[in-house]
Amino acid sequence: MRKNLVAFCSGLLFAVGLCVSGMTQPSKVLGFLDFTGRWDASLACVMAGAMGVYFLAARWSRTARSPLLASSFRLPARREVDAPLVLGSVIFGVGWGLAGYCPGPAVASVGALAPSTMTFVGAMLVGMLAFRVVEKTLTSPSHATTARAARDPS
Repeated sequence: MRKNLVAFCSGLLFAVGLCVSGMTQPSKVLGFLDFTGRWDASLACVMAGAMGVYFLAARWSRTARSPLLASSFRLPARREVDAPLVLGSVIFGVGWGLAGYCPGPAVASVGALAPSTMTFVGAMLVGMLAFRVVEKTLTSPSHATTARAARDPS
């Protein structure tokens, strides 16, 4: 229960921060990406603040024995840059540049019930579901057998 309450409060704090900074407005993001028009640097300020908080938290996590509310840190083990990471980053960036939304601000904006936000979040959920279906299909044992048979017809 305590873990869920902390997760909820963290998400709420993040959503409030996005709203206060104006990052729930797609025009802010699109203005940041518009170098030839009316460039808006507010996203750069938000990113700089986020990097500062992350830097301090990462430094603290290296010297702390354990997190405040868990028995151990759960840090990513993988460090390699592979094709799925690059492709996912490109898709994310293109979507962000076209819509002006990324998942966090879009979910924080759902309460406004704006049609563009609801369309984006709906499309995002469909995309997440489609990814799960494709990933499950590609990693299933029957798919591996079929792929091997297609490569080696003997």
